[in-house]
Amino acid sequence: MTFDLAIFLEQAGVGRQLVHLSPKQVFFSQGDSADAIFYLRAGRAKLTVVSPEGKEATIALLSAGEFIGEESLASVGRLHLATAAAIDGRLHLATAAAIDACTALKIAREEMIRVMHEEHSLSEMYLKFLLARSMRTQADLVDQLFNSSERRLARILLLMAEYGEPGKPEPFIPPITQETLAEMIGTTRSRVSFFMNRFRKLGFIEYNGRIRVHKSLLNVVLHDQFSQPNPERPHDSATPRMRSKPVTRGKSGSGVAGNFNPVRGSLQALPNQTDMSGVHRSKAAVIALGSTLPRVDDGHAGG
Repeated sequence: MTFDLAIFLEQAGVGRQLVHLSPKQVFFSQGDSADAIFYLRAGRAKLTVVSPEGKEATIALLSAGEFIGEESLASVGRLHLATAAAIDGRLHLATAAAIDACTALKIAREEMIRVMHEEHSLSEMYLKFLLARSMRTQADLVDQLFNSSERRLARILLLMAEYGEPGKPEPFIPPITQETLAEMIGTTRSRVSFFMNRFRKLGFIEYNGRIRVHKSLLNVVLHDQFSQPNPERPHDSATPRMRSKPVTRGKSGSGVAGNFNPVRGSLQALPNQTDMSGVHRSKAAVIALGSTLPRVDDGHAGG
């Protein structure tokens, strides 16, 4: 029988089980045995880690078409590419939880490995997923190192709105707290609230219980066209805005000193087209970027 990749990832079978998760329900928790990988068919999820001191951080947002729990495949015999605590067994290094209602295919580790060895189409797709995930991780690092917290917040909102995905963008992003947004961009909740109010006043977002992101936010972030001066400093802050040191471009650039722009630099390094499981140029642009929201009682960013 001819192998059909679409059917393999859509239907339950030997070593495969369809699972449905409600918002906030977990796929697995940090420290759980990593004996399966999930293929997210619908919905969105997030990865969080907790430090030994109990501090929690959100490290990734996941959407349909991505795998979750790939560390279950990262082992050879009894040697594991994880932490020392995982030597005696494959353990998940993070907690994966649904942001909204999710449907996923749970694939047993042994079955995934078997089919990857036998079917080139699956191994090729998985390799493309890993490459796309690596690109995203590098872009996240550049974003943290060089972009202002306002631009980091704009990038996260655009990614959650799924700009650049096939089809129309999602009109509303899933419910998310200001604390979570602050964790993801490395700032405080009060600063997130300030920036969200600013985005609303400039017409980049709107909210009525949930946040709606307009395409104008993408154009502004890509081209640094914020229309108000000193956006980085809340009105009640006495701390002046920090600016990056000017750098001189190499021979391939203009040779003129100026602020390093990891957005444009990253975009120039991207191929014109890619078929990495729906990662098109427009989404690559969002990834590479390198409450109107007043404070609310329930902690959600949108009300």
